Amino acid sequence: MSATAAPQTSTASAEEMAKFEAMADAWWDPVGKFKPLHKFNPARVAFIRESLGAHFGRDLTKARPFEGLTLLDIGCGGGLLSEPMARLGFTVTGLDAVEKNVGVARLHAERSELAIDYRCQLAEDVLAQGERFDAVLTMEVVEHVADVPLFLRTCGNLVKPGGALVGATLNRTLKSLALAKIGAEYVLRWVPAGTHDWRKFVKPSEFAAGLREGGLVTEALRGMTFMPLTDTWEVTGDLDVNYMIFATKPE
Repeated sequence: MSATAAPQTSTASAEEMAKFEAMADAWWDPVGKFKPLHKFNPARVAFIRESLGAHFGRDLTKARPFEGLTLLDIGCGGGLLSEPMARLGFTVTGLDAVEKNVGVARLHAERSELAIDYRCQLAEDVLAQGERFDAVLTMEVVEHVADVPLFLRTCGNLVKPGGALVGATLNRTLKSLALAKIGAEYVLRWVPAGTHDWRKFVKPSEFAAGLREGGLVTEALRGMTFMPLTDTWEVTGDLDVNYMIFATKPE
């Protein structure tokens, strides 16, 4: 993909791609620019594992409970979620619009001896190829795309009948403006200034409506809340800032 303006039929944003290309080398540095995602990961993986385990009727006491199922990680970045999903037994395909991110992800997976199909493609390209997946992840991606309704509809259409999707993003509230934009970028310096545009944050109702256009039914909404005393993130009922969504496609 070029850095020129994307056509209206594309979900890619050249401006957002440029931001992440500049940070690509830092993906696997736990104290670097993607430190918040490393902090997120235990809670995110637990929510994904439990939600998909219940949906597919899998025994989560097994080492690889999702063996035989396919998973698409849209906006995979350096592979911070693709790798744990592969270890859980999924056959994983990771997509990212930034070639440098894909290169980082491929190298790290190779070093970790994990077979993951990483591609520099957009979700709509994969849909046009006729591919569908048992599970789809779109975590912290939708707030960076150029066409939110098209992107969410595409995500839904990529899920097989009987499959499920897990998504995550930031809610567009005054609380998220104060904490996730001003606080995280300019006060605490958790992420580089300019990483997010608060106007692009997506309300849960908007996320659910977009997925519904792709044939999905929202089953659960859960918040992600930072616990300063333990320096960890936990899954909670507070959707005001960070939240996750679980949706399924009827057979």
